[in-house]
Amino acid sequence: MHKNRFWTIPNLITSYRLVMFPVILYFAISGKETLFTIFIVINFLSDIIDGFIARRFHMETEIGARMDSFADNLTYVLAFIGMFVFKMDDLRPHLFSFILFIGFLVLSVVVALVKFRKFPSFHLYSTKIGGYIEGAFFVCLFTIGFFTPFYYLVVVWGISAAIEHISIQMLLPEMRSNVKGLYWILKERKAEKNEKK
Repeated sequence: MHKNRFWTIPNLITSYRLVMFPVILYFAISGKETLFTIFIVINFLSDIIDGFIARRFHMETEIGARMDSFADNLTYVLAFIGMFVFKMDDLRPHLFSFILFIGFLVLSVVVALVKFRKFPSFHLYSTKIGGYIEGAFFVCLFTIGFFTPFYYLVVVWGISAAIEHISIQMLLPEMRSNVKGLYWILKERKAEKNEKK
């Protein structure tokens, strides 16, 4: 992985998501649901595209991984704000589970900031899959409507992924990017212990 290379296509796509944050936030705050929907969908699609290009053409960088995680967090902040602004009637019966879900996501970031003084950039398999599920749910929500079983799939998967994320942070001595998951961390630790014997 190239650590300091910035000018890559994936990083430029990620930069677009960062630049668009205040614009999409304005659409939400000003009640422009159609524009909000169009651009939040573009954000989710661009997240899939930049990751695919980075992996397929070996353009992964340390700065890109960190930027991507930060842009992901901002996109989800926008999506949650959009849910509160435009879809509160659908959300109200499920408010406790939604707040619990957000709480676990926030906690996974807070733990990283407290322990490592950095935003996390693990890109776990569970969070990648969860991101696709959440993105599909948000697109469905803002285009077709609220689908309760889909919503609870998002919540259960998201909380499970956040617990895995926090567990890995507790085990690692320093922040790393592009960690596959808890299974691989435990396997790595076991190998290290065997080497010391």
